[in-house]
Amino acid sequence: MQIKNVTVAGGGVLGSQIAFQSAYSGFDVKIWLRSEGSIERTQPKIDRLKEIYLKTLDQMKTDKNAYCRGFTDKTELTNDEIDQLKQKVEKAYDNIELTTSYEEAASDADLIIEAIAEDPQQKIAFYQELAKHMPEKTILVTNSSTMLPSTFAEYTQRPEKYLALHFANEIWKNNTAEVMGQPQTKQEYYDEVVKFAENINMVPLKLKKEQPGYILNSMLVPFLSAAEALYANDVADPETIDKTWVLATGAPNGPFRILDVVGLTTAYNIVIMNPEASDPESTPGKIAAKLKEKIDAGKTGINAGEGFYKYK
Repeated sequence: MQIKNVTVAGGGVLGSQIAFQSAYSGFDVKIWLRSEGSIERTQPKIDRLKEIYLKTLDQMKTDKNAYCRGFTDKTELTNDEIDQLKQKVEKAYDNIELTTSYEEAASDADLIIEAIAEDPQQKIAFYQELAKHMPEKTILVTNSSTMLPSTFAEYTQRPEKYLALHFANEIWKNNTAEVMGQPQTKQEYYDEVVKFAENINMVPLKLKKEQPGYILNSMLVPFLSAAEALYANDVADPETIDKTWVLATGAPNGPFRILDVVGLTTAYNIVIMNPEASDPESTPGKIAAKLKEKIDAGKTGINAGEGFYKYK
């Protein structure tokens, strides 16, 4: 089959990025959202991505270090070629459709990418309703960062066409796409998803078996959790923890800068899956409380303008 029509379910940090990158790469893209309020929260993310893409492309005219792998695999570009890429950005922005209708989102979709909250009950409810609207041709993937696709395969009504496709944040720069099947995934659909990843300028990273957290988050989540524990147990403040990591390793960002990019809501949803988080005296419980305090104050990360750091 040939994938042309792509629907992304969810307009959060990664959902909006996946949708924009897919549209930029020439696919017809819809974003399914739960409510009009979700549309209002998603549109500013799309606006911001347009600005980032255009600003970065302009920087590439004078600074080779501004180059992003997700824009093109061609590293030496003339100004005219960069202007052509900017036209692709404008076209992507104009053509993305936002909808709350399952029918509109699914009726002609070749590929649906589920990127809703890391809540198993929400995912199950979504899959059960979606199954009523998808045509036979549709391949369904999850961008879940922590959950195994086999957990949900039976609810999709198409386990042979269901697998995981996980992206890193700042998709235009960090252009990885982890592809992970589950026991019922047929190879032909796995291969189609790998091809799609390549077609949106990602580097497909093929997993041979299911792994909670895939490759990236199997390494990243323990790192972020260790930093959160230091903060929650009052060992040091976020700025000092970040400074320690950056100065000692040469990394460009510390764990709390990374958490702002990931989004504090996602971090909170991950920590509360730990049964210990129900105990306010436990380290997971303390982490959850500190994250919830920021979330309740609207400080959910870089897209909100503030998380652990201010961005306005």
